[in-house]
Amino acid sequence: MSNIPEIFSAFQGYLDNEHSVREVIRTHTREIEATAREILITLQCIHQANGAKEIPAACERSRKKLEDVRQQYEQLKGAVPEDQYYRFHDHWRFVTQRLSFLVALIQYLDTGEFISHAEVAAELGLACRRTDGFHLDLEDYLIGQLDLASELARFCVNAVTFGDYARPLHISKFLGELSAGFRMLNFKNDSLRKRFDGLKYNIKKVEEVVYDLSIRGLKPSGEPSSGDPSELEPKVSPSEGVGEGGGGPTNSAD
Repeated sequence: MSNIPEIFSAFQGYLDNEHSVREVIRTHTREIEATAREILITLQCIHQANGAKEIPAACERSRKKLEDVRQQYEQLKGAVPEDQYYRFHDHWRFVTQRLSFLVALIQYLDTGEFISHAEVAAELGLACRRTDGFHLDLEDYLIGQLDLASELARFCVNAVTFGDYARPLHISKFLGELSAGFRMLNFKNDSLRKRFDGLKYNIKKVEEVVYDLSIRGLKPSGEPSSGDPSELEPKVSPSEGVGEGGGGPTNSAD
């Protein structure tokens, strides 16, 4: 008698178990995604009028939310079978990239500095190296930093719209250094290479804003004593903005 029924019965058991594991992982991932959306919404204040004054409070609220994220990742870790991280990685890949970006944005808004792979991993409660188990994948971290560049380019345009003419200089310098770091890498990943191409366009966008300020005589002659962008406050009222009286790249907020 054929043993095919027994063989396929075993297959069904494997598939049922696989489905159950994935459903638990999806549940935990959705919880992380919901918290990430809350953090993103909190930080969107930077694109509003007087947003610079709200940055410290927004960063503080976002850091408190990161405490929830660490607990949620801990639950996710428990749902992933040992040594099968990359088998299920696609479930949390996107949200981890977004959180890497958000942690980097908080760091920039707080200090004006770049955040390392190890620091982002620590903020999310993840290991830094693959050998340590559930970790922050390097590609996810790097894509998060490229997403930061896109957000800062938008921030640059909106800051000028609201009369903050010093901030684009800081952003331009920061993105230039970020680009120099990425240029040291030999990209063999198509996704990363394409995203890096986007960084070039973001830098060009910021450089156009700085150039616009320069030719209109609005470029600040001095800068704050430290690189902390939270020290920056608009020096000119929005009614005197760059976008007034000529179609430069800073006519309106995104």
